[in-house]
Amino acid sequence: MKAISQAPARLRATPSWLVTQIATHTARLVSRALASVDARRYHFALLASLDEFGPLSQAELGRRCGIDRSYIVEAVNELAGAGLVVRDVDAADRRRNTITVTPAGVRQLHRIEHALAEAQDSLLAPLEPGEREQLTALLERVLAHRLTPGD
Repeated sequence: MKAISQAPARLRATPSWLVTQIATHTARLVSRALASVDARRYHFALLASLDEFGPLSQAELGRRCGIDRSYIVEAVNELAGAGLVVRDVDAADRRRNTITVTPAGVRQLHRIEHALAEAQDSLLAPLEPGEREQLTALLERVLAHRLTPGD
């Protein structure tokens, strides 16, 4: 990233600028990785949530993944159309849909995870394993702080 080494020292010393530069690069890496397995960012979040937590209402799935209601319907429709999830009417509340991952969805989740792991390795290539863990923990802490009520 030649442009970064040519950036003024004041910028390079600003975490927000660095995070923005990394985010831009990361978005390209992740988009390519997901495209390689015919997936989108929301697909990973939804399939991972369903695999980890089991069947969820469409609304709860959106909340757990941080996906707006206007996008959740489209993403679930895409996954259902590909046979990766099943949408059923909730027996306890017929107004609500329950989404369940299918075996094909679990297989797709594993393909996505493999593609994303390769992207992560590319992104974090200059870091040792312990440094990667430390960076992840620090980013998680910053994000958790920013998501506190009142922000």
